[in-house]
Amino acid sequence: MVWTWRYEKADGTAVVPEGGPEEFAGQGDAETWIGESWKQLVGDGIDTAVLLDDDRVIYSMSLHEA
Repeated sequence: MVWTWRYEKADGTAVVPEGGPEEFAGQGDAETWIGESWKQLVGDGIDTAVLLDDDRVIYSMSLHEA
């Protein structure tokens, strides 16, 4: 299993990070990384992050503060 994040703009357009998506060994590693990186992603124009386990969507979340 490979865990990755898919990034989207507000209109649902996919955004591919330079160098391709980062891969994580587990869900916890992926969630820790997004917790440390979300502000930079918002600064790069990302609105939504979608957690994937291989090709299976686990969940999606807004990167904007409530």
